Amino acid sequence: MTIACLGWGSLVWDPRELAIQRQWYDDGPLIHVEFVRQSQDGRITLVLVQTESPVRSLWAVMDAADLASAKRELRKREGIPEKNEEKHIGAWSVGDPSPALIPGLAEWAVGHGIAHVVWTNLPPKFNGEETTPSAEQIVKYLASLTGAQREVAERYVRSAPKQIDTGYRRRIEAALQWTARDAVQ
Repeated sequence: MTIACLGWGSLVWDPRELAIQRQWYDDGPLIHVEFVRQSQDGRITLVLVQTESPVRSLWAVMDAADLASAKRELRKREGIPEKNEEKHIGAWSVGDPSPALIPGLAEWAVGHGIAHVVWTNLPPKFNGEETTPSAEQIVKYLASLTGAQREVAERYVRSAPKQIDTGYRRRIEAALQWTARDAVQ
């Protein structure tokens, strides 16, 4: 039984103790994702949200015995409280329909012999509210950062896999010159 974990942000270049086999594959299912979650440390991170154009996700095989342990491992890596696991850790199993923000997941998983898939399912957040900020708001916010906060925010944007080529990313690159670079895995 193969269990996959989808990635598009820091999981790929900084998996920490996440129980995955070593390699991230770049042929994951198409996902709708954007830089729309403001983290406590000042970064703007990638989360699933309705977008005009989907991008190709990355994926890794998890070293987990079952779906419950895969979800638990991802929750711990993401620092999500146990009480929020059902809400903030997405999961799919053979026979389930594809989620709206990962439209071809079922076909992709079956084609790769994958029985279960997990992913981070945090909502967009800006200025303390669950809201989707505009690209202009994100660029203005990132441009206002200074010191260590700016460094951490810039590293996240630059380290996101190049194939996560979103509309907001293009706006950030144009305004701040924070172009993508391949992160060391």
